[in-house]
Amino acid sequence: MTTLTKPGTATARSSGRRMWAILALVLLADALDVIDSTVTNIAAPTIAGDLDGGVGLIKWLGTAYMLAMGVLLVVGGRLGDKFGQRRLFLIGMGGFTVASAVAGFAPDPALLIVARVAQGAFGALLIPQGMATMTKAFDRDMLAKAFGMFGPVLALSSVGGPILAGFLISADVFGLSWRPIFLINIILGVVGMIIAGRILPRDDDADRSTVVDGRASGLLAVTMIGVLYGLIEGSTNGWSAVPVASITIGVLFFAAFAHRQRTATHPLIKPSLLKNRGFTSGLLVCLVAVAAGTGLLFVLSLFLQEGLHVGARDASLGLLPITVGLVVAGFAAMGGLVVKLGRTLVFIGLAVDLVGCGWVLAFVADAGTNISLWTLAPAFIVIGVGIGLSFATIPVVALGDAKPDEAGSASGSFSSIQQLASAIGSAALTSIFFQAASSGLDHAMTVSLVVVLAVTALSIPVVALMPRKAPQEPGN
Repeated sequence: MTTLTKPGTATARSSGRRMWAILALVLLADALDVIDSTVTNIAAPTIAGDLDGGVGLIKWLGTAYMLAMGVLLVVGGRLGDKFGQRRLFLIGMGGFTVASAVAGFAPDPALLIVARVAQGAFGALLIPQGMATMTKAFDRDMLAKAFGMFGPVLALSSVGGPILAGFLISADVFGLSWRPIFLINIILGVVGMIIAGRILPRDDDADRSTVVDGRASGLLAVTMIGVLYGLIEGSTNGWSAVPVASITIGVLFFAAFAHRQRTATHPLIKPSLLKNRGFTSGLLVCLVAVAAGTGLLFVLSLFLQEGLHVGARDASLGLLPITVGLVVAGFAAMGGLVVKLGRTLVFIGLAVDLVGCGWVLAFVADAGTNISLWTLAPAFIVIGVGIGLSFATIPVVALGDAKPDEAGSASGSFSSIQQLASAIGSAALTSIFFQAASSGLDHAMTVSLVVVLAVTALSIPVVALMPRKAPQEPGN
């Protein structure tokens, strides 16, 4: 509970400083998540080459992190309610730091992938606690200021992650090559834990009666692992009995997860939401758009480094126009466009994305791998604008028909589906890219772009089923 104090008093100033410190801590945690979800987009070829991990390691580096995060994100929020946000924040930050150290010192691909899974899992415990802590500890004015800070900080993190990876790899700090992109988290994590132990409110109001449906989360985890392992293993080493059986198991466990959702007393997603056509169509569009966009960013990085023979640093700078377009469009969308245009803005975003992808496809079809980064820059900006408009808008518009008591479950569902879609997109599109690479990397890029264009185009009619308007206050 926040104690009200007279403005201008020493107690009020101390309380204000404490709230700013909590905000800085929460922003640090969220920035770590964004950075670690993007650094491997640039670093994957270097890491695979150094550890002799091959194509399989490249496919799993980003997928493992996002898979664990997506499966456990909703559970992390529920655990915070049950055992206290402070306790879960410290556990999440500590585990994330240790997992980062293991990743940074990993001697082989297997341990690195395990460490990436652990990073995602502990990140899923860490991230939900920040917003819950601020909601309880901040006054209304401070909460409004805090929400205003998230956009710029996370945007800078999404820009900075790949650039940081590119420059650290190129600098080859202490001869460690790619390892500092994970080891830097040790310093940030330790600092975060020290600060968190000092300033986060005690967990006196935790509700031990909160129900956490671990069975549903387990079923969803097996579903995703089965499908993604089968997809990656089959596309890498051939479609033997093992990948086929893995995908089959994933499908069966998804059926069990769906049954659990219908019968559980406290399901992960409220049943009323699944009956809401606007919400479910938005969830489907989100799944397709995020999977296509994330997968595209990954294969574009591979194409620049492996096809155009651009170094990690130059590749990160070459992809910067996409990120700039994404950030600018995202701010424009959330700055009022989404309320004015509603689902029309989703149509516009997906259409702009199609134009950008078609533009790059024309370049690749014409010049193959003889393309400069400057030539690609305008088309990359267009792709970024399209992704920014759609990524930022879809979850907000989908909540247009949701009831107030459904908002929390709906928001958590979209956070999880975005992470899972990112994992699916990275795994699927890199598998397609490497399958087609036997005929040349220009052919692989062409096939990947055609797939992105096709699935994005197929999702556009579904947008018409989403709510016409977004809620009047999309931030809430």
